[in-house]
Amino acid sequence: MSLNLGKIIILLIVMLSAYAMGSIAFPYLLPPFPTDIDFLAQKPDWLLGKKHYMIAFYIHISSSVLVLAAGLTQFSKTLMFKYPKWHRNIGKFYVFTVLFLSGPSGLVMAFYGSGGAAAQWAFVLQALGWWFFTYMAYVTILKKDLVKHGEYMLRSYAMAFSAITLRAGTYVVSLYKMQYHIRCPDEAWSMLCYPNFYVLEAWLSWVLNIMMVELLIMAGIMKYYFPKMNSGI
Repeated sequence: MSLNLGKIIILLIVMLSAYAMGSIAFPYLLPPFPTDIDFLAQKPDWLLGKKHYMIAFYIHISSSVLVLAAGLTQFSKTLMFKYPKWHRNIGKFYVFTVLFLSGPSGLVMAFYGSGGAAAQWAFVLQALGWWFFTYMAYVTILKKDLVKHGEYMLRSYAMAFSAITLRAGTYVVSLYKMQYHIRCPDEAWSMLCYPNFYVLEAWLSWVLNIMMVELLIMAGIMKYYFPKMNSGI
């Protein structure tokens, strides 16, 4: 009973997160494609004038929302075993989108990330890690190593979910600063102010996700899906 409740809670959190990301992305995709809201409003004019950056931005925000939704279905045991064809087709869509759209466009954007080189390195490594884990998920399923495939898919989705973790962290810290009337810049609270907080957030948004996934793997989460199998079979 508690396991089912936990699954429902996690499912709701991820679904609401994907919906939130869609709500954020949608206004950018409506003509006349505004650049004065939310994320783009914080970018300098010279960057908004770079065509390759703007192309990468629109590819990234539109494809990443689909990736979050598609990736969520891949961990459904019901879909995996009762509707394997749907599982495979959605999985192919996820892998293709990450490898050829979301991952590369995220890497382009990473080199222009706010917060200086420290934050940019975090975003570059996140994009490369996301691409690598997704590629390995594809390679391992071709080898019919289902356990390793599942582990790499968990890691890949953890990287995809970093966009949610980053925004959740921003929201929580913003509420905290409002609650205690912290105004930036403030030397006493410099770690909660830009650029220090943004750099910290850029790293933790995906490092914490990967650490959580590795703990789940060590705890044997793959036995939930494949109770009679060991890695390498």
